[in-house]
Amino acid sequence: MPSIGLFDTLGPHEREMLLSTAHEVDYDDGVRLFDEDGAANCCWLIQHGRVALDTAVPGRGHVVVQTLGPGDLLGWSWLVPPYRWHFGARAVGTVHATAFDAERLRLLADQDPSLGYALTRRLLVVVLDRLQSTRARLLDVYGNPNDEGRTDAG
Repeated sequence: MPSIGLFDTLGPHEREMLLSTAHEVDYDDGVRLFDEDGAANCCWLIQHGRVALDTAVPGRGHVVVQTLGPGDLLGWSWLVPPYRWHFGARAVGTVHATAFDAERLRLLADQDPSLGYALTRRLLVVVLDRLQSTRARLLDVYGNPNDEGRTDAG
């Protein structure tokens, strides 16, 4: 059975159900995988290459907020209504990924609550990791106002 990253620890039955929704995909450099507010109907496990998550900023176009790479999961908006993307995504270089059909995943998760719980727990780990990463970037950009005027000498 192929590796499916953060889903590798699922039991055999759950892995089989998850893989029944999967297919391999390739994207060329610059291809948009999805746009902000589009229908979230898929998620991907990146096998090779990088994907830039971006957001539309008036007067600046698409601004990259994070770049994902091999082993990263792309997309969790498919799990929560109204199933719309909160960001856009673009291939950076050639990307090979395992794509999972979101509608089928939701149906399977509804039919088998143990699968739904296992998927939700793993996706929550991804969401929390991205939140912490965003927090760290914001601290880098804006710093701590209590640190102004401080020197390393104390």
